[in-house]
Amino acid sequence: MKKLLLPLVMLLIPMATIAQQMPANPNYKANDRFEQLGTVLPTPNSFRSASGAPGREYWQMRADYDIKAELDDEKRRITGSETITFFNNSPDELKYVWMQLDQNLFKKDGIGATSRTGTLNEKGMSIAQLQSMNNGRGSSLDPKTEYGYEIGAVKDKAGKALPYKIVNTMMRIDLPVGLKPGANVVFSVDWGYNITEYYGRSGYEFFAKDGNTNYFIAHWFPRLAPYDDVNGWNHKQFLGQGEFALIFGNYKVAITVPSDHVVVASGECQNYAQVLTASQKQRLKQAETSKTPVMIVTQAEAEKAEKRENKKPGKKTWIYKADNVRDFAFASSRKFIWDAMLSDVYKNGKKIWCMSVYPKEGNPLWEQYSTRTIEHTLKSYGNRTFEYPYPVAISCHSTSGGGMEYPMISFNGGRPEEDGTYSEATKYGMIGVIIHEVGHNFFPMIVNSDERQWAWMDEGINTFCQYLAEKEWDYNFPTRRGEPSQITDYMSSDKSVLSPIMSSAENVIGLGPNAYAKPATALNILRETVMGRELFDHAFKEYATRWRFKNPTPSDFFRTMEDASGIDLDWFWKGWFYGVEPVDQDLVSVDWFSIDTQNPEIEKELARKEAARKASTISKERDLANKSNTVVAQDSTMADFYNRYDPFKVTAADRQKYEQYLAGLSQSERDLIQNNTNFYTLSVKNKGGLVMPVIVKMDFEDGTDSTVTFPAEIWRFNDGQINKIISTSKKVSQWTLDPYFQIADIDAANNSFPRVAKPTRFQIYKQQQMRRPPNPMQAEGAGKIGTTPKN
Repeated sequence: MKKLLLPLVMLLIPMATIAQQMPANPNYKANDRFEQLGTVLPTPNSFRSASGAPGREYWQMRADYDIKAELDDEKRRITGSETITFFNNSPDELKYVWMQLDQNLFKKDGIGATSRTGTLNEKGMSIAQLQSMNNGRGSSLDPKTEYGYEIGAVKDKAGKALPYKIVNTMMRIDLPVGLKPGANVVFSVDWGYNITEYYGRSGYEFFAKDGNTNYFIAHWFPRLAPYDDVNGWNHKQFLGQGEFALIFGNYKVAITVPSDHVVVASGECQNYAQVLTASQKQRLKQAETSKTPVMIVTQAEAEKAEKRENKKPGKKTWIYKADNVRDFAFASSRKFIWDAMLSDVYKNGKKIWCMSVYPKEGNPLWEQYSTRTIEHTLKSYGNRTFEYPYPVAISCHSTSGGGMEYPMISFNGGRPEEDGTYSEATKYGMIGVIIHEVGHNFFPMIVNSDERQWAWMDEGINTFCQYLAEKEWDYNFPTRRGEPSQITDYMSSDKSVLSPIMSSAENVIGLGPNAYAKPATALNILRETVMGRELFDHAFKEYATRWRFKNPTPSDFFRTMEDASGIDLDWFWKGWFYGVEPVDQDLVSVDWFSIDTQNPEIEKELARKEAARKASTISKERDLANKSNTVVAQDSTMADFYNRYDPFKVTAADRQKYEQYLAGLSQSERDLIQNNTNFYTLSVKNKGGLVMPVIVKMDFEDGTDSTVTFPAEIWRFNDGQINKIISTSKKVSQWTLDPYFQIADIDAANNSFPRVAKPTRFQIYKQQQMRRPPNPMQAEGAGKIGTTPKN
């Protein structure tokens, strides 16, 4: 960092004059970076307004379902029939309707199988792997079993057969007469299918030790596809990665299962009096006033049921009702432990059932944390969106990892070791996944975005809310997504494997970082750095409130965030959501200027130090020992005036001249000089391409520091490199860009000036087989509930 003296007259030239003298920048890309999205977004209309709010003529479809289904535990099969009342709230006449047949993803000749790719190598494959690649459906499926829907009948209200056509995971049903706007049609579908092993969204988990099966049943009945003002019929095929696009309706569902099973489902059970024992009903009553979860089915009762003492338990039908939901799911098992509490989630007096079901394999973690995590999630999300409107929220322990969400119910992983111990990662992973999946009740179960098309609108927004809820659970919660530094590895990847966030969910490479982590990080950066918490929180709550129980698109979100905050964010949406460029700001150089004060006390002292610095050569240092042996030192007659003269001594004439100089200045000019202001010109390159605010930390020579932030608009005249003047009364010893890791800069090494070298550490070790160490709880001897660590 070099220092230059800056004449005071240069500071008196208006900056506008200097700007006018700057040559036109050949790298100016304002149209790419800072012009409005314009025609990239759909044109506002009477259905969706330019403000991002629903328009005055906004409409959406509705479908009500009456479903009767039976779970065959021996065959692992579901059969059912459903009566659907479909309401045409659109302005269009419809000649047919489209149904979703998601289980057809697993058909041997279906699009899920034929669109899979793979390769062989010289190392070969196992028989199971070869079968998996050959049938295209995954190794967890039994190659001898036929999967996918078997449609028994499609009939109108009078029982007359309706013509239909199955197109992979979709089914078109032709109506005998056109369905007029404002009218409704009633029809029924009979169907059945073989349940797949749990694959992350739905299916069964078999426990070989006790011979029992847990069922997590979702996208299990033919469902209406959406018809809306944006796409018409949304009949994009289900390929497994993109989730679901659905419409709201009221559900009545009767689920027949073995009588020793416990069933939980979307909605409220209508016949607890018939399906629960007397003691279970009494416990449920106790849970209405308890501040902590109450066991409705204890572990001892679940373990007894596992033994299947009654080999033919008979059947029992659980009846559920769910209003204004977009889907319906359920879980069933004789292994389920069940706890519940009726929680005061909000201050308006409304109470919500928080419930969890889990096999003994989930304890002790699930008994301690699951239901309390549900309660916390509803509070956290509700505070920044709207109050949870449904009567119940349920968490089901499925397999060892991951989770999946449906209205009022979610399937979540997180399983301890067999001895009951667990790692810290397992504990926080379980709490995190419950927060995430229960949080999905808000996005997209209520703010009903199209998951098949825009995965980020539910996964990314929900991951952002999860990040905030995790921090509210535990200040030191080890969050995985949301912090800008956690996305830099992904954003620095080769562009050939990166997709814009604004990509269809089925086509995204790296769905996790793209649809979850990157949009969650973007929203965190908006909240913390670009907009500020107050403006962001107000706008975000406005979006959630506007679009609850409605169907927003990305443009509705973008426009609402700007409309409610007053902040132009088009540059941000283009960079983060439509592009794949990373953030990489490079602090190339810093030039140091100080004013030529003409104060002899200051200037001559500076000159003295500079002269001494220049005179301190290696020869001078080595000759110092012989200084007393020089001629002048040995013979004083050889010294004259100039040997005693001090050119840096302040004279009376110097002081008089300085006083005359000050007399000709204004008070503001005197203040500028006498404050000894330092001016620094920072040169910053935008190496990554993604424009972001420039955040600069100054460490001063006196040990203090200060941070300044310049908005992203600093790049609007040159998105390649900018120069910025910063003035300070203190001298800066170290400059740092993005000191608190706010903008996801992928290369921190070029963020400092002077550069700060950071060592790369390596380890010397003897070659040996790496073994997985026991978790700390296991090492301390803490096992199942009731045990204590060994000292």
